[in-house]
Amino acid sequence: MRSARLVVLAVAVVAAAGAGYIAMSMSAAPPPVVETAAPAPQIELRDVLVATENLGVGTEVRDQMRWQSWPAEAISDGYITRSAEPQAMDELKGSTVRLQFMAGEPIRKAKLIGPGQSFMSAMLPPGMRAVATQISADTSAGGFILPNDFVDVIMTRRQEGDGGGRRFLTETILENIRVLAIDQAIQEDEKGNKVIVGQTATLEVTPQQAEIITVAQQMADRLSLALRSTLDAQEPAEKEADYLVSAPGRRGTVKLIKSGTVIEVGAK
Repeated sequence: MRSARLVVLAVAVVAAAGAGYIAMSMSAAPPPVVETAAPAPQIELRDVLVATENLGVGTEVRDQMRWQSWPAEAISDGYITRSAEPQAMDELKGSTVRLQFMAGEPIRKAKLIGPGQSFMSAMLPPGMRAVATQISADTSAGGFILPNDFVDVIMTRRQEGDGGGRRFLTETILENIRVLAIDQAIQEDEKGNKVIVGQTATLEVTPQQAEIITVAQQMADRLSLALRSTLDAQEPAEKEADYLVSAPGRRGTVKLIKSGTVIEVGAK
């Protein structure tokens, strides 16, 4: 009888404990609700044509291009996209690089010259001319002048003196002239060589400067190129020997060169 009471008492205690636990669970605050942030929208990508390697000026474009995913918001005017020009990779083969591309840089048609087009004429700004002049290592800063450097053109000529002797006259006839090419070299070679010794320099000049240098080549004993500092190249040119050619708007006169002396006479 006593054992039965103990069993009943134990069951009662367990039941009371269970009821108390249930009551506490019901009265406790609910667990905090964790809000899950909405997933960020995916970046819209488009395929853009880019260079697979560094392409120097004058390089012929072949297989140095590929399509690369590019954020749509970062696509600028002039970029070539696959959606707009799916055949661009084939169409641009055979083009010539007008301005340098770096590896991974998007290809832009404004920096290319189409197949069959003249490279030198495409490099010239509107209104400018390209004129070639003979040079050598001793007349071109020891051969250290490279394409895209800026130079002064110096003319040296002999003049007969009153007593029958000769004297040499030296004059800077053009200032701050850009070198377009040395012979056929239009940039440094692939090995990074800094010296290109050629026999002909092609210069970027205005139409009047082209006339000046043409006259100077006929009357000079030597034309030399003086290399300018990069900082000096930013300054506007202030000097040119325009006396060698007729001034704009002048008519009825011609220039004669006799014994190294320029004479202006009336045209007949």
